[in-house]
Amino acid sequence: MKVDTMRFIDRYFGQPICLLLQVLYWPVDYFQRRAKPVARKVMFVELSEMGSAVLVDPAMRWLEQQDKELYFVIFEKNACSLGLLGTVPKENIFILKPDSIWTLLSSTVRFLLWVRKQKINTVVDLELFSRFTAILTRLSGAEIRAGFHRVHEEGLYRGNFLTHPVMYNAHKHISRNFMTLVQATLSADHQPYQKVLSEQEPVLARAAVNKELREEVIQRLKQLTPVYQPGHSRLVLINPNASDLVPQRRWLRTSYAEVINGMLNQFDDVLVLITGSRSEQQGAEALRAMVKDQERCVNSAGAFSFEQLVPLYSISEMMLSNDSGPPHFASVTDLRTYVLFGPETPALYSSLGNSVPIYAGLPCSPCVSAANHRKTSCQDNQCLKQITADQVLDLVIPFLGRHSLIKGSA
Repeated sequence: MKVDTMRFIDRYFGQPICLLLQVLYWPVDYFQRRAKPVARKVMFVELSEMGSAVLVDPAMRWLEQQDKELYFVIFEKNACSLGLLGTVPKENIFILKPDSIWTLLSSTVRFLLWVRKQKINTVVDLELFSRFTAILTRLSGAEIRAGFHRVHEEGLYRGNFLTHPVMYNAHKHISRNFMTLVQATLSADHQPYQKVLSEQEPVLARAAVNKELREEVIQRLKQLTPVYQPGHSRLVLINPNASDLVPQRRWLRTSYAEVINGMLNQFDDVLVLITGSRSEQQGAEALRAMVKDQERCVNSAGAFSFEQLVPLYSISEMMLSNDSGPPHFASVTDLRTYVLFGPETPALYSSLGNSVPIYAGLPCSPCVSAANHRKTSCQDNQCLKQITADQVLDLVIPFLGRHSLIKGSA
């Protein structure tokens, strides 16, 4: 389904369903409100954001250290992100299929049967005010239900199904908010919202690099371009793409071309890979066509599988990217990433790894948030257009210059 279709369904069908469930479950909630169950099997609900599936990993690992068994439910297209660190066993991951309203409904019914079969007694809803995930949380049958709650804010009604409501803190990084949620599940004190914000700075684990996959990546690079020389060529990854959820996150293609030209002009040993999915090949080729030294600029969109990304990142020098999934995937490695922010703020959504945010911070930015379901009417993303290629080059050239072959020095 299209993103706007899902937003429409969530708003105009989700709210009355939430109200209906609120009425139907009121007697049950009333008599169970004094119960103080203990979390055992904990399921996380995060459907639509691949990056969030990575950012929640420190919180999941913390919960795992408390001897809790972990489960996860996620949309099919985003499930691969859970394999980066493997914190949740594959058999404990349930896949929802939102291809159409019918596949979504059928997979939802199967999910509700599965969650009861697994005897999951705790659900952590990671979504920011989605009615659909609130409905899943309520119908799961879990005794402990933690999630973000609007508290005294108006709008964004999605029932009152949470046994452990947590106030979303828009001034703290989302990974810290996630940590608060999981800590709330272990609290027996049912307050309107939990004041247990962790003082511990979330740190991502590092993904193991499969040697066979790494060799496959090297061989694939040799097939893509004869210019690549392992041990000599320094790979710079360019990710000019962003999901359709917030297309305003895309930086100008001309600006990317200026940065690529600047790097290739400066360094003889740099080889640029334009990354992306198979569906993004055409856009990647259009960017490559704007580069002067096309021999050292390769269109690799669709060339690597998701499983090959960590090995690719492990042999690369740096990445320049829009605010999207790849910088979060790269955060489980040591790869330096430079991430362009505009409609969203790095204060909340920056990568946890070796990452440098690039942000103009205009008065209108950020314009998307949990409160508007990441939908903006902006048709002119000046928040990104105001970031110039020269500003980006001023950041990346010194980094690349630390161990480099300056052009003409050979």
